[in-house]
Amino acid sequence: MKIQNAFRLGLVGTLGVGLGILIITSILHLTTVLTYIGVALFLSLGLEPLVALLERRKVPRWASLVIVFVVVVGIFGGVISALVPVLITQITALTTAVTSFLQNGTSKLDWYVWLSNQFPAGTVDNAVQQLIHFIQNNVGGITNGVFQIGVQVIGGFFGTVIVIILVIYFTASMRSIKRGLYQLVPASRRPRFIDITEQITESVGRYVIGQVSLALINGILSIIFLSIIHAPFPILLAVIAFIGSLIPLVGTLSGSVIIVVFSLLLGSPFTAVVAAIYYLVYMQVEAYLFSPRIMNRAVSIPGAVVVVAALAGGSLLGVLGALIAIPVAAAILLIIRQVVVPRQNEL
Repeated sequence: MKIQNAFRLGLVGTLGVGLGILIITSILHLTTVLTYIGVALFLSLGLEPLVALLERRKVPRWASLVIVFVVVVGIFGGVISALVPVLITQITALTTAVTSFLQNGTSKLDWYVWLSNQFPAGTVDNAVQQLIHFIQNNVGGITNGVFQIGVQVIGGFFGTVIVIILVIYFTASMRSIKRGLYQLVPASRRPRFIDITEQITESVGRYVIGQVSLALINGILSIIFLSIIHAPFPILLAVIAFIGSLIPLVGTLSGSVIIVVFSLLLGSPFTAVVAAIYYLVYMQVEAYLFSPRIMNRAVSIPGAVVVVAALAGGSLLGVLGALIAIPVAAAILLIIRQVVVPRQNEL
């Protein structure tokens, strides 16, 4: 290729590279905002099937939106108002227990006595004392970390308020947003694009409802079980189980491990063993009974794809990536099946 004007080519190339760097930098600086938008859009797609259900019952859309918002906010507010006082009490008790553990040692804890009987005299005591000395020597860094966590919690509260506002806006404007998106597609391809988009959004909505349903099942059963076995701070641990179950694949396992560890350190070895057995059984029931019945109606993708998608999404975008990875994978498979494969068959 003959270059007519090397200076112009270099200038245009430099401007293109600079524009690309500017766009990437802007996206990195807007990561938090984009995360809020992504979460809000994801949740609004989860509410859309409920609105559509009421519309099929001959309820006007504006009334359907009001009913869904009132019910969801009412349930959320009722749960929060019921759990927050208990959570505050149990978090305070947990802090007191940890402080007592650091100040008074471990001689009166059941798990310490049990471990001491399993190993040679002094082995467990030396290991625990070294751990306590490490924590005490690094209390400044730990305190700073706790402060940072507190700041993040406050930021998370305001972020939640922003997400709620965006969810209300996106859900109320979902049809207008879709119509605007459809207008960007050429008229000859618009019907096909609309059909695939509706399938994807419906699938995402069912997935959100399904994942929340699984988390509610785990949270409710955890409250009942942990209260029966007198585990320490059952409400707090049940909330951990609920939050963990919102994350596909690894969430339930991670929450279960945290619960077992707390049951061991602040309860007794017997409580920890019973909790471990229960969550091992529950994870099997969830994997082979609850999840297939609930999720097969939402997304139908091979198990290997689910694992790869969740791992890739978690590595790229953290918790948000793990949450949206499965519906994104389902959308890609849908496009491949209904667009790519038929086009290849025509060649």
